Amino acid sequence: MSVQRFGTTERYSDIVVHNGTLYTVEVPTSIDTNIETQTSEVLGSIDRLLTEAGSDKSRILMATIYLTDMDDYEGMNAVWDSWLPKGAAPCRVCVQVAALANEGWRVEIALTAAVD
Repeated sequence: MSVQRFGTTERYSDIVVHNGTLYTVEVPTSIDTNIETQTSEVLGSIDRLLTEAGSDKSRILMATIYLTDMDDYEGMNAVWDSWLPKGAAPCRVCVQVAALANEGWRVEIALTAAVD
């Protein structure tokens, strides 16, 4: 099976697809904004990446959500819940981390999705 890479740089690819499974990680485009804004940015980027690779949010299999502050859990979930199609909830975990790569980021999401 071949490996497809999208948005590849020296350090990372935006998407990697292998054997019908897509892998991606997204971070906010802004810093020092609230969790709702940052979550919306991340999910918007994920939408674009899924489409680019021939998938969509109804095909997400697993999501790992990293938060720097669990007080943001409710706000992040409000955005997530309104973004996700009804009946298409993936397996999901949400964990608190001490820090993300940019100190202004509050959320980072890694996920896998099915592609044809």
